[in-house]
Order: sequence, then structure tokens, then C-alpha cells
Amino acid sequence: MEGYNIQLIPPHEGGRNVVYTCEQEGRESLILRVSFLPDRKREDYIAELEYVRYLFEHGASVSNVVNSKKGHLLEEITYNHHTFFVSLFNKAKGKLLVENNYQYREGVPLTEYYYNSGKVLGKMHQLSKSYVPVHRRHHFFDNYKGEYINNLIPESFSLLKEKMVELLNTLKGLDTNQETFGMIHFDYNDGNYSIDFDTGQITVYDFDNSCFGWYMYDLADLWTHGVGWIQFEPDAGKRKAFMHDYFETALAGYTSETKIEDSMLEMLPLFIQVTLLENILGQLEEMQHTGEEPEDNEEVLYLIKCLEEDIPYRGFFHDIYSSEAPFTL
Repeated sequence: MEGYNIQLIPPHEGGRNVVYTCEQEGRESLILRVSFLPDRKREDYIAELEYVRYLFEHGASVSNVVNSKKGHLLEEITYNHHTFFVSLFNKAKGKLLVENNYQYREGVPLTEYYYNSGKVLGKMHQLSKSYVPVHRRHHFFDNYKGEYINNLIPESFSLLKEKMVELLNTLKGLDTNQETFGMIHFDYNDGNYSIDFDTGQITVYDFDNSCFGWYMYDLADLWTHGVGWIQFEPDAGKRKAFMHDYFETALAGYTSETKIEDSMLEMLPLFIQVTLLENILGQLEEMQHTGEEPEDNEEVLYLIKCLEEDIPYRGFFHDIYSSEAPFTL
């Protein structure tokens, strides 16, 4: 990295890595990731990086992994008995939507973006259908093993725990054939891809959570992250009409790259509930570190209520929802 100007990217709450941008005049910009938490093994990182390399080499729009001087995807550094895992990526072209104040390309309809976000995801899923890993990433259910849910959910939320177990049991009964189940991103949203505002091209990164799961999970994430475009609309009917059109456009992009059975698409409400489960557990895990109580967090309470009372679509079309204070109780 000699000659590169290396700058820390300000870390976000709950982040698992320290990340730097590396820039040098006349050379491609790079992203350096240092992983320091003991929650994953070397094999987990290798499996993630091999998958990213596979996607890139087969034409998916992802940030490629850069080999180290020794030709490795991953370098391991031990210092003071602590192991750091270091990897390097090409920096994605363009920038985040938030860095562009959620303005899309001038003179281009936003529907292009909806379509592209579906298309890029469809391409990744199509490639996953024939992916044969050397090192395997974990399985969806490994995220919720044993005492994990019990330890995270306070006694006062016994109904929440019940609903989560019920939801996971429903998923256990679902098909896991090649067309419905494979490597997924598991965190597909506009914080994890950049947009080239000259061309509209989306480049995906941050496969930190990638695992073997149902493709519908990523599609449910895609649905969920569309609500931001219409969340301040007071009329539930208009919100519903918008979300229908938004998802139809994103699906048109998705199905231009891969097939999805109608029987799976009908499970969208189920998988939106699964994104709630994942979101709630992630926030409760964060609270264990910060000492915050779930009762004091209106966003978490909102999600919990949707799960406990079987309110579909994140309550977006329900009386629980307020366009003045979106997704809070």
C-alpha cells in the first residue's frame, strides 16, 4: 500500500470491521478491511471472499477482491496475541444514494434505479444457483442456534420469543432446492452498494453477512428498502399502490436475470417478517453492548409489535403506522 493515501471510513454502530479508503493518483482506489472480532474463523472470511471473487469473475456487478502480494485473498496478522484478518477490495464506482442526498440521476426516472437494483440482485442469485463452494459459508439457521434467541430476548418479551420460534419452524418446512435456496447477500440495501450516477450502474459490496438462505430473503430486503421513497405519504392507499408498482419494477429487473416461482413470491409477507426477526435480534445484540433497554427504543418496539401481532408488511399499510414518525411507536 506504499504511496497510497489511507483514510479511515468513520465506523457505524454495530459495525464489525475497521475500513479504510486507499487512494493514489493515477491508480484504482481500494478499500482495506480489517476484521478484529473473534466471532468468525479464518474459513468464514475465506468462504466470503471466494464467493465474491466467483461472482465477479462470472459477470456480477460486485467489488472484486484484490490479492495480496503473496497471492492470497486474505492475510492474517497476529499482534499481542490478537488475530486481525485483512482483505482488500476494488472501490466501487460512484457513491451511495445517501451521499447524493437520495437524488437519482438528473433527468432519469427513479424507476431505472428500482429496475437496476432488482437486476443486479437477480444476476447474483442466478450465479448462486450453480455455485459450488470450496469453503462453505454458514447456513441461515446457524444464525439462530441454541441459546442465541433465549439469551438476547428479555423475559418480559415472551410473546416475541414465541413468535420468533414459530417463524423459524415455518421456515424449516420450506423447500431448499437449487432454484429457491443458495448463497444470498443477507443485507441487500442501498448502504451496501454504490451507484455510478453517470450510467446508473450499481456495484454491490459488504458480503460480511452472506450465507446459504432463501433467495426470497434478499427480495424481502429489496421490498423493505423501497418504503423510504414513500414513507411520509399519509394515505395508506397511496403507499400501497406505490409499493406495488415499485416492487413490480424491481421484480422485472430481477426476472430479466433469473427465474422465481410464483409460489415463492407469494411468501413475500412471510419473508418480510423474517427480515423483522433479523433486524430485532441485531438491534437487541447491539443493546447488550450499549446497555440500552428495548423498552426505551421506539423503533425496536414498533418492529416487535409487528412481529407479535402478525402485522404484515412492516405495518406499512396498517393503522399502527404514522407517516409523521415512520416505523416508531
